[in-house]
Amino acid sequence: MLKFTVIVLLFFSFITAAIAQDKEPERAEIDQLTDSVMAEGKALYRSEWASWHGTDIFLEKYKDKQSQLGGYVSYETPTNLINVFYTKGDKPVTIGVITFGKDFNEKNYRLDTVARLLNPVEQDLFTLRKAAFKALNTDTTFKRYNNTNFNVIPFINNGLKRIYILTAPTALNVVAFGNDYLLNVNSKNEISSIKRIHNSLISTDTKNNDVKAIFHSHIPGKDEIMSATDICTLMLYEKENNLKQAYVMSKQYVSIWDCEKDNLVVLTKQAWDRIYSDQKTRHPDKQ
Repeated sequence: MLKFTVIVLLFFSFITAAIAQDKEPERAEIDQLTDSVMAEGKALYRSEWASWHGTDIFLEKYKDKQSQLGGYVSYETPTNLINVFYTKGDKPVTIGVITFGKDFNEKNYRLDTVARLLNPVEQDLFTLRKAAFKALNTDTTFKRYNNTNFNVIPFINNGLKRIYILTAPTALNVVAFGNDYLLNVNSKNEISSIKRIHNSLISTDTKNNDVKAIFHSHIPGKDEIMSATDICTLMLYEKENNLKQAYVMSKQYVSIWDCEKDNLVVLTKQAWDRIYSDQKTRHPDKQ
């Protein structure tokens, strides 16, 4: 892993040239897929960011109301990120609504504690979240690992409803990829299919702050490029763990995430191999 990281950091600047060498029809298809996955991953991150910081605020300010808590959902408007906490039962009302600006400043928020019924978007998200927990308790597809929790993310993006389930480590200074799921739903907000995005859980210990690049692979039959959940996880953890790049390799592609610019580039495996071979020749002392 260390040898691999040294090499990739050396030839990161050669990526643009490699992209230019890819065949144009395939390049256009790759770029379209890359843009779609990146947009989904960033939208998923914005939802989770609001949930993370909203939960911290709720737990700090409303310890006396936590016994009433039935759950929470987060969603995005054109101008804000909104985190809603609601009561238990089939017809919940809000306990607290935390509205963040899109500057990603957790101190820039507005708190509304006036109880009200859930609006239509919140009601949909509530129904999706409820369906996800029912599936978690009854479906054997989901695998549980020690020292982790499931993060259930009911999600509506560009009018499409689905549910993501991520596995989050309970320990500090650990970045975990995998054991994540995509639940598709029908028009009645019922789960119609469950997709396991990764086959296993991959954890990296970053407590010494010397891990600059993270690498994992996608096996045949799974997503060929970096997944939306990979991007969401990276954006949640990259800055506090001082990460610089992340790489996902599959049979056909190599995905490269720039943690400082929050940007995804995907190369064909052939282009990657050309760069890798060139750098091995140029820098034999780094092998």
